[in-house]
Amino acid sequence: MPSAAFTASFPFILRWEGGFVDHPSDPGGLTNQGVTQRTYDAWRRRQGLPTRDVKAIEASEVGAIYENDYWLASHCDVLPAAMALAQFDTAVNMGVGRAVRILQTAVGTKADGAFGSGTAQAVAACDPGTALVAYCDTREAVYRGLVVKNPKLAVFLKGWLNRLNALRRQLGLPGVESADDFEVGPVERVPDLVGDEPLELFPRRP
Repeated sequence: MPSAAFTASFPFILRWEGGFVDHPSDPGGLTNQGVTQRTYDAWRRRQGLPTRDVKAIEASEVGAIYENDYWLASHCDVLPAAMALAQFDTAVNMGVGRAVRILQTAVGTKADGAFGSGTAQAVAACDPGTALVAYCDTREAVYRGLVVKNPKLAVFLKGWLNRLNALRRQLGLPGVESADDFEVGPVERVPDLVGDEPLELFPRRP
């Protein structure tokens, strides 16, 4: 049964992932509520079930995929509620490995993507408010770094920052209280880091 923390965080994710997408230029192919046909096929096989069209995915299946592949995989279950939401949303949009590295950067420990005792201790010792600001600032720096690395991604930057600023508002962070309402809709996902790849950080403004 999903935890109360997961259940409370999930609606924010679905606001940005919901809907059926069948766009010829989408590399993920058929997608329903953020779940691609490929992901759904793999999940059904792991359950010993026959594959079927992702348009037929059930709400319970959507929840199970997000809980196992993102919430638990990125260790949201051991994080304070606000930090867990930030981590969950980042894992969905940017990959589990990158989310762990962003968390590690925010709490001041080695950003190696391995969530071990050192990371857990750093999370426990941090000031939650300061860490959340650093977390979101680091995530923004990664988005901007991705665009510097590959200028063709600039077309996605507005949507990425829109989603991030909505998260900042949801978390009660300063700087977005008076911002206009955020346009909600599917936002391009960032392929996860591979192996020991470092975060693509853009130099922060002084």
